[in-house]
Amino acid sequence: MMKSNGSSKLLGLDRDLPTRAKDIAALRQARDDRIQDPKTCLEFLAGFPAASTSELSARKGPAGLKPFEL
Repeated sequence: MMKSNGSSKLLGLDRDLPTRAKDIAALRQARDDRIQDPKTCLEFLAGFPAASTSELSARKGPAGLKPFEL
């Protein structure tokens, strides 16, 4: 269980996350370039090469840990 020490403060985007005009433009472009409909999204994902089950199970987990098995 996670606990907070109670000292959390709200993030002030203007104060705590300074951005430049280039950053804002990049975020707006990324927002506008989003895939809007599910069919286009699935077609995009289908364009990636398929990984075999053996390839996926051979991957190391975070920090080199053994992959999770059910």
